[in-house]
Amino acid sequence: MKSPSSNRHSPSTKQPKVAIVCDWLTQIGGAEQVVLALHQMYPEAPIYTSQYDPDKIDWFTDADVRTTWLQKLPASLRKFMPVLRAFAFSRLDLSDYDVVISSAGAEAKFIKTGANTKHISYIHAPTHYYWARYDQYMSHPGFGKLNWLARLGLRTLVGPLRKLDYKMAQRPHVLLANSTHTKNMIKKYYDRDSVVVHPPVQVANFQPPTANHPKTRSGFVAIGRQVPYKNIHLAVKACTNLGLKLTVVGNGPEHERLVAMAGETIEFPENVDDEQKIALLQRSEGLIFPNCDDFGITAVEALASGTPVIALKAGGALDWLTEGENGIYFEQENARSLAGALQSFSATKFTRKAIQESANRYSVTRFKDAIKEIIQ
Repeated sequence: MKSPSSNRHSPSTKQPKVAIVCDWLTQIGGAEQVVLALHQMYPEAPIYTSQYDPDKIDWFTDADVRTTWLQKLPASLRKFMPVLRAFAFSRLDLSDYDVVISSAGAEAKFIKTGANTKHISYIHAPTHYYWARYDQYMSHPGFGKLNWLARLGLRTLVGPLRKLDYKMAQRPHVLLANSTHTKNMIKKYYDRDSVVVHPPVQVANFQPPTANHPKTRSGFVAIGRQVPYKNIHLAVKACTNLGLKLTVVGNGPEHERLVAMAGETIEFPENVDDEQKIALLQRSEGLIFPNCDDFGITAVEALASGTPVIALKAGGALDWLTEGENGIYFEQENARSLAGALQSFSATKFTRKAIQESANRYSVTRFKDAIKEIIQ
């Protein structure tokens, strides 16, 4: 997979010595897009991470990626490693740098710095499995036959691990939040203030030239990993009940359940690549975004495509969705509420240009400018 287009800043005459830290580099997602943007800003900065799999993410072939001793363990065991990552990162001393920027949804913020180092931590969320989604992880650990062991371990260790996570969240000098929702969660769980800097979204990749705009749009789309908290089942159920066409993109442990409950109007295409995803968004009537996400990069990609979003009124959606301008909300986390919103959606007129413009404030350039200003 090709990396998103770079937009590097020209180096200034006096550059600080910078290091970048992230939880892991074993998959492609929103957190990895943040690391890529930071790498483009500071191409000479080494990237410290717990594990790195260049076969799964080839964006950093020109980077100085430095892994912990966890690299020796299979990346497939990542879910089993929070205690080991906590140990490894908390002993990683980066005091030789002027600025350390950590991209953290888990333990990367634990790193040590000296008196002359400024640590800026970009928080994707307070660690989910200790805090806001603890109950969800307990209900659906995602370990298959070893779910019982995962529940036992988390239930036994969550108390001391919460204390450690809270303590380590006090280490960075500045906390950045990817949304207002995350800012509130940081205050709730870490008792710290933070600055909202929305993550970088490759909006230009999703904006078709005017001449190539689809003439007609048909059906809805839901995109995401098929796990319980993503609530894809709400989209499947609501569209089945209303007889609406829905294309479900993604895979995961919920896949067979979703297929079983789907009606004749629901499609599950396989192996959808980036170009197919962009084309699908550009020709769909709307993206259904049925879960409380910390930000929601997929939804902003839809907006960049000129496609309105039907979103649960919670989480990061409160930052990027303006009712009636680029989408509509549904209030309750159930299929009936979503179905009501879909019926209202059909009577709402949207302007493609206004929808696309609403996505521009989440561009890579805006993100880099915000980070650069904070560092200066």
